Amino acid sequence: MLFMTIYKFKPEHRNATVNRFLETGGPPPDGVKMLGRWHASTMNGGYTLADADSPEAIARWCHQWADLLSFEVVPVMEDEAVVRVLKS
Repeated sequence: MLFMTIYKFKPEHRNATVNRFLETGGPPPDGVKMLGRWHASTMNGGYTLADADSPEAIARWCHQWADLLSFEVVPVMEDEAVVRVLKS
């Protein structure tokens, strides 16, 4: 399944967020393949696109950062999947 994650820094944790990212690189856990990550030019958040085995895998990734970031997670589909739905 594909998931688009929108994350935002909690302002009071900006420095801690930056430090953790610089130290770890923010890798996903097992079961999640990050396809891309984009950072907002405002430097207060960004977006990831990931392929995951399950919603639980994405939840584990978010949980690793939940003390510093807020998240919106949206399951998404590529055009081919949408076409199959529209033709059914």
